[in-house]
Amino acid sequence: MAVRAAVLPAVGSPLEITGIDLPEPGPGQVRVRLAAAGVCHSDLSLSNGTMRVPVPAVLGHEGAGTVVSVGEGVTHVAPGDGVVLNWAPSCGSCHACSLGEVWLCANALSGAADVYARTTEGTDLHPGLNVAAFAEETVVSASCVLPAPDGVPLTDAALLGCAVLTGYGAVHHSARVRQGETVAVFGVGGVGLAALQAARIAGASKIIAVDVSPAKEELARTAGATDYLVASDTTAREIRGLTGKQGVDVAVECAGRAVTIRTAWDSTRRGGRTTVVGIGGKDQQVTFNALEIFHWGRTLSGCVYGNSNPAEDLPVLAGHVRAGRLDLTALVTERISLDGIPAAFENMLAGKGGRALVVF
Repeated sequence: MAVRAAVLPAVGSPLEITGIDLPEPGPGQVRVRLAAAGVCHSDLSLSNGTMRVPVPAVLGHEGAGTVVSVGEGVTHVAPGDGVVLNWAPSCGSCHACSLGEVWLCANALSGAADVYARTTEGTDLHPGLNVAAFAEETVVSASCVLPAPDGVPLTDAALLGCAVLTGYGAVHHSARVRQGETVAVFGVGGVGLAALQAARIAGASKIIAVDVSPAKEELARTAGATDYLVASDTTAREIRGLTGKQGVDVAVECAGRAVTIRTAWDSTRRGGRTTVVGIGGKDQQVTFNALEIFHWGRTLSGCVYGNSNPAEDLPVLAGHVRAGRLDLTALVTERISLDGIPAAFENMLAGKGGRALVVF
């Protein structure tokens, strides 16, 4: 059955809105009609080659929709069910999974190399990060769908699949922010806004948002920021000034740039924690000297997918949404131009009653 999708024909090429032939689900597969998809910074990283993906491909890793049909052996969802896409399902058997670190699953992205559909001209297509959400419909492994939580509209629930899990998890699982601690979040995009809300939920006493854009201050404060700084060469000094000359207990870096990572580190108090969420390129080199590592006693850690377990964390996040502690609509930040996304893509989904959410 032919559906429309946004196809990346080659790395660095414009996305093309075109028809694709999507097969019916085979054993262990699910067909989903998208209600909404998020346009995330990772999609830009995939399209420009910062992160590698087999091409041609249909990108989009953050989405929610309704089950159209299921293949043999699928029992946890049925046609008509609302679902959230999980782009990084854990295999349950690799070394990381055996340690309970499902976010580091060695086989999570094995499906991205599969051929899941073809163009109407017969060219093989790969499913981006497993789920190919930039389409009217998609066919995914049953492990890539989670039942949508009650009380959360599908058009909002799409954001739970990446931006919210990542930002919330960075604060609660990676940095483990405690009541009364001070937090700085670098980068007020979708993930950063989720991190700000998560810090507020955790009971942080001071939450400092940092971004290059002055226009994002209102968004940041709505999400929970108590202070807002426009990024500059003096950012670390300003943050120390806001925290009794100590620096914050926790810094969460969401931009993936060497200068921002270094600034986040410099903004963290002696003995504090710096968590890096942003995905930077190999050319982004961050340097430290041996003496400062000893002297400051800080912890610098990477954070993959918020160190989250989607199956366990999704119900928790839904509870925060229903209680009014987490506002998903506040994560939709700006309209970016990703060579036809979101304008053409949004129009495509709108024709089916869905929408594109920009959480860049």
